[in-house]
Amino acid sequence: MTSDSKPYSGEQANAAPLPAGGPNPPRSPEPETSAQAAPAGESLARDAWRRLSQNRAAMASLGLLVAIILVCIVGPWLLPWGLAEVDWNAFGTGPTLENAHYLGTDANGRDLLTRVLYGGRISLSVALVASFVSLLIGVLYGAISGYLGGRVDNLMMRFVDIMYSLPFMFLVILLMVVFGRNIFLIYAAIGAVEWLDMARIVRGQTLALKRREYIEAAHALGVRDSKIVTRHLIPNAIGPVIIYVTLTVPKVILLESFLSFLGLGVQEPLTSWGVLISEGVDMMESSPWMLLVPSAFLAMTLFCLNFLGDGLRDALDPKTR
Repeated sequence: MTSDSKPYSGEQANAAPLPAGGPNPPRSPEPETSAQAAPAGESLARDAWRRLSQNRAAMASLGLLVAIILVCIVGPWLLPWGLAEVDWNAFGTGPTLENAHYLGTDANGRDLLTRVLYGGRISLSVALVASFVSLLIGVLYGAISGYLGGRVDNLMMRFVDIMYSLPFMFLVILLMVVFGRNIFLIYAAIGAVEWLDMARIVRGQTLALKRREYIEAAHALGVRDSKIVTRHLIPNAIGPVIIYVTLTVPKVILLESFLSFLGLGVQEPLTSWGVLISEGVDMMESSPWMLLVPSAFLAMTLFCLNFLGDGLRDALDPKTR
């Protein structure tokens, strides 16, 4: 035994051996539970609204469009003048606070602001309802035609060609003769024609999408054709559709104005923005406000729809999710 060695004690024999990692080894991380590892799912509608709310131009346009609609609905009840009420002391006067003619009067002494708000009701209702009808029919028709293909696609597209060959005025006059003159027939006539372009657009998108891998995977999993069309094809083709809808609304407003100008649409004492603009063109030199006021309302509405359509296209596009 050397001098440096120490005697062996019983306490050392009874002491527990140290672990291999040292006196304080690191603890292994606990496995995460499935609730912590998997993020909560988000629906398509909620994701679209979240991304739409981040688009300032789209949200500002949506707010202004809602404000225009509310003003057209509530405004006439708050104004002292009626739609066909004549102020015999003011024929073609400009904007003035006297007698509450805030935007002037027309050539017949009727309050222009009241008529613009009433006209907004007609124009917006015709445009929105007819666009919704064309959207519903055109999207379903085009998606089914493109998905089935073959003879069914040929037959469906030949029917579209036949509808294209029918003059729009012939269809409107036919509806007027059969059902009588009614404002709701304008909705039916315009919506029954405008869906043709929508069907062609959706059919082209469907033909490009139905050979994708996720469609073939859905076939392999036994998913029904109706669900493939409604859950896969239509959502992926919704971007161009939204853009075309924003272009359909002003087109429908112009068509309604054209019919009213020919005496087949809105009749007195009712009015619309198209009718007011047509009347304002004749009085443009002597009474420019009769043209500028309804044109301003129409232009603001169209700008809001265009910006909102761009925002919806970005928000609903599955490729950018």
